[in-house]
Amino acid sequence: MVNRLRSLLFVITFITLLVGCSNSQKATSKKEETPSLKEVFKNDFLIGTALNTPQIEEKDAGAAVLVPQQFNAATPENIMKAQIIHPEWSRYDFDLADKMIDYGKKNNILINGHTLIWHSQLPRFMYGIKDADSVKQFFTDHIKTVAGRYSGKVFSWDVVNEALNEDGTMRKSIFLDKLGDDFVTEAFRLTQEASPNTELYYNDYNNEQPQKRAGCIRLVKKIQEAGVRIDGVGIQGHWHVGKVPFDDIEKSILEYSALGLKVMFTELDIEVLPRNFSGADINQRVASNPSLNPYVNGLPDSVQQQLAQDYENLFKLFLKHKDKISRVTFWGVNDGQSWLNGWPVRGRTNYPLLFDREYKPKPAFFKVIEAKKNFNPTEKKSF
Repeated sequence: MVNRLRSLLFVITFITLLVGCSNSQKATSKKEETPSLKEVFKNDFLIGTALNTPQIEEKDAGAAVLVPQQFNAATPENIMKAQIIHPEWSRYDFDLADKMIDYGKKNNILINGHTLIWHSQLPRFMYGIKDADSVKQFFTDHIKTVAGRYSGKVFSWDVVNEALNEDGTMRKSIFLDKLGDDFVTEAFRLTQEASPNTELYYNDYNNEQPQKRAGCIRLVKKIQEAGVRIDGVGIQGHWHVGKVPFDDIEKSILEYSALGLKVMFTELDIEVLPRNFSGADINQRVASNPSLNPYVNGLPDSVQQQLAQDYENLFKLFLKHKDKISRVTFWGVNDGQSWLNGWPVRGRTNYPLLFDREYKPKPAFFKVIEAKKNFNPTEKKSF
């Protein structure tokens, strides 16, 4: 009897171990089977992300694993902006930008330089300059020095960022004020000379909207008519869940492409939290209010599913026009690092990206993968 019990216990133990091993293998297999965005869309367009300093320096363990798996392009979130890379009149700080280049080489990731000329995040000394000659000298030296240093090291530059108002007119800035309407053309001319084999883009938000799009087209034509090279237009893509302007996006792809330009979606995220204006003007702020931060304990399933549906429809549209789109870049790696947690309301809990705060893929991630798997180029719009 004792021997039978021992035999029975042995069999039960053996079966338990087998089941445990099987479950472990399934879990490992499931983890290994998580699709790679860059592989899924490798014949369509580059898939990029914005990287912050800890990620560039590989101090973020989650990003160190996920980014090389998922992305083949990257944009520095801040470290190539003038405020950081050119902190004093006669001093540049290339430390972090050089690390970004090294990171790209190590992980076979193409780097988009961001950005050479922008009215915001300028070095402190620029705000005290009054004469046009000094602004022109900064403008010229900055472009020649920075673009020249990374010639052949970045595959593209956002040469000028956000130079337009919502109505398509030129935005008031120190560059417009001191250098005049031609400063955008001159920026592209200087960058072309300093980095002749780099793709040159104009980048903006809301430039899929009709009035701003028209202004962007006028700006591009002015550059082209001056005999200066511009390779593409970046549509930032800061949109809101349930309100993604699909028709305007499609019209913009077609109209920019008709100018002989590549189209990129350069800073993609879909906000789920309430605000009463669109766009991405970092100077706009809203006072904190609990009603503006409703999802501190997690995203309701209904919103999660709407977010997933919006991303799926976006990628269907991107695939429809993949011959005109060269890159789709998400503005951040995971929800916790999104700039939308701190803008326009500080301290909010936002969920705008494909990966959650633990670097796990969200339903939106799998819907993006499904968009490619089920893509039918003859299918009529379903959004």
